[in-house]
Amino acid sequence: MSHPLYVAFIWHQHQPLYKSPVSQQYRLPWVRLHGTKDYLDLILLLEKYPKLHQTVNLVPSLILQLEDYIAGNAFDPYLTASLTPVEQLTTEQKEFIVQHFFDANHHTLIDPHPRYAQLYYQRQEKGQGWCLANWQAVDYSDLLAWHNLAWIDPLFWDDPEIAVWLKQGRNFTLGDRQRIYSKQKQILSRIIPQHRKMQETGQLEVTTTPYTHPILPLLADTNSGRVAVPQMTLPNQRFQWAEDIPRHLQKAWDLYKDRFEQAPRGLWPSEQSVSPEILPYIIKQGFKWICSDEAVLGWTLQHFFHRDGAGNLQQPELLYRPYRLQTPAGEVSIVFRDHRLSDLVGFTYGAMQPKQGVADLVGHLQAIARKQRENPTSQPWLVTIALDGENCWEFYPQDGKIFLETLYENLSNQENIKLVTVSEFLEKYPATATIPGEKLHSGSWVDGSFTTWIGDPVKNRAWDYLTHARETLAKHPEATEENNPAAWEALYAAEGSDWFWWFGEGHSSNQDAIFDQLFREHLYGIYKALNEPIPAYLTQPLEVHEAKLDHRPESFIHPIIDGKGDEQDWDKAGRIEVGGSRGTMHQSSLVQRIFYGVDHLNFYVRVDFKSGVTPGKELPKELNLLWYYPDRPMINSPAPLAEVPDLAPVNYFFHHHLEINLISQTIYFREAAEHYQWHPRATRAQVALNSCLEIAVPWADLQVPPDYPVRLVLVLADDGCYHSYLPENSLIPIEVP
Repeated sequence: MSHPLYVAFIWHQHQPLYKSPVSQQYRLPWVRLHGTKDYLDLILLLEKYPKLHQTVNLVPSLILQLEDYIAGNAFDPYLTASLTPVEQLTTEQKEFIVQHFFDANHHTLIDPHPRYAQLYYQRQEKGQGWCLANWQAVDYSDLLAWHNLAWIDPLFWDDPEIAVWLKQGRNFTLGDRQRIYSKQKQILSRIIPQHRKMQETGQLEVTTTPYTHPILPLLADTNSGRVAVPQMTLPNQRFQWAEDIPRHLQKAWDLYKDRFEQAPRGLWPSEQSVSPEILPYIIKQGFKWICSDEAVLGWTLQHFFHRDGAGNLQQPELLYRPYRLQTPAGEVSIVFRDHRLSDLVGFTYGAMQPKQGVADLVGHLQAIARKQRENPTSQPWLVTIALDGENCWEFYPQDGKIFLETLYENLSNQENIKLVTVSEFLEKYPATATIPGEKLHSGSWVDGSFTTWIGDPVKNRAWDYLTHARETLAKHPEATEENNPAAWEALYAAEGSDWFWWFGEGHSSNQDAIFDQLFREHLYGIYKALNEPIPAYLTQPLEVHEAKLDHRPESFIHPIIDGKGDEQDWDKAGRIEVGGSRGTMHQSSLVQRIFYGVDHLNFYVRVDFKSGVTPGKELPKELNLLWYYPDRPMINSPAPLAEVPDLAPVNYFFHHHLEINLISQTIYFREAAEHYQWHPRATRAQVALNSCLEIAVPWADLQVPPDYPVRLVLVLADDGCYHSYLPENSLIPIEVP
């Protein structure tokens, strides 16, 4: 029997609780700004293509904050500054504005607007001090206006008022800024009604998440972190409060029924985190299906999902189907997302031309459809593409409008690909494959583990703080949700996943200190509501919030290769300090630091040289990149350079070699051959040397499959003779996505 390929897009819309229980003010503006840029336009674009059905997950903590802004009860420091007459701005506010009102991807949100870009590059090139000393009232007023205007989605630019502001460009008044804020509230007020309307027509399914986005398996037992990582260092105090799980689920259920006038069917477990222990609560609450990641399915089935050189899944029938999780409490269906396809939308297509990105995605879906036709069964396949529905669009031109319109137009014309909501697929084709509930792996969509939220010393300290606060609340049985809601709301907020995401190693932003403060303020709110003494440690940050010298990559990157080292392009890259910051003994180092990172298209390297050095004079003429592949049998050859010392790692044998002439900026690529020879190969690598050296090497040049370990060393040379290598005493670790 021939079936179309069914595809379920699930967009996850979430923001943590930014409202401080201490000040009753919002610490950050992201609900308001993402609300005007990301939540409404996504489904309005979809509405133009009624054949296409999708699923959107709206987290309760997001809905409540949207409603607070719509009612005019929510104010954040960015909004307060935006509505303040510039003559009344304090010195502290001006410093805050200069520092934070460019918090956006400048390629897509700042550069397209000349006046906003002018102010941005003044700050970048002349510094914050110069701006504070030289900017006039009109500069501040224009920056306050543009910070809010740039976050209004291009879909709304044909609004007459917005069109006038965009054309005006400069000389904004307080009245203009007040009207821009009113326009923001108008857009926010349409979000929930539009979701409800499209769910009623059947084009959309809206799902929910535990109340404040907690990691349910860790609420049940922090020891669940050791399922994926047996040697994980756990917090000093074991957190075991499974009784909080039904509270989060019930509050999400009730809020959903009130806003959407029906019961939810699907649950997006926070961070797609699941474990056997949480299933009975989900089933008892009445949810019919949940979703998680292919890594969780792989661990559960003890099967590693391999992909071919084109990135297409081998044994796809295991992933592209729903499963029934069977427990003594009943059963619930589960779908597992295709991790790679989801990441391509989330992290890679924004760096490609929209038509090219759409062609790549549809090409993958067509390849899956062909596989399905070659393996006909009575049960059709369901490809689940599930990802963050807000942050990725900041990296797309026009906030993803062109990409999505092109994608939807293409998919509307595909006869063998059908977009569905998860519930409508399950109603027509109920899951036939079963997984005993106790066999379900405990993990998340990040590496199939919980290491993003526990196991790091700082994350563990935060869990200990939470445990103490939770035990304090338990000692007050008289404090019920009815007579002391402040204590319970503060607990729910502190149990949210987002604080732990930012603590310690793994992720960082220029607002880490605020997330640290918010977490402690939510805990403070528990003790205050109970009239209990506030622990002294809650007055101190959990960690020192300073830029770390060395760190691993935090996310995919997509730098423009122009040799300028744009700070936003490389802020999520891995970083290795070589000279300067290491101390006086390294001040003479020719190379000061190395940045490295990846996306699905390329491997990237940036080399910052010591100021003033010139290739061919102080600096050697050539930089060589030498790759080898640990634990992989292949032909390797020694570095094709003279006078290489017999020292690791430069005495290793390598498989690929890229030589860069730093004077001419020309490149020469080759591959190891038998008998320790090297053969030239074509390359599409990009190189640019300006204030730094930037390099992009396509994965297609290296011809390595996904999930492959690669190691790299950089070697400086003069006329083919070895000079020195870096990083010192180590190799750059690369993981092919």
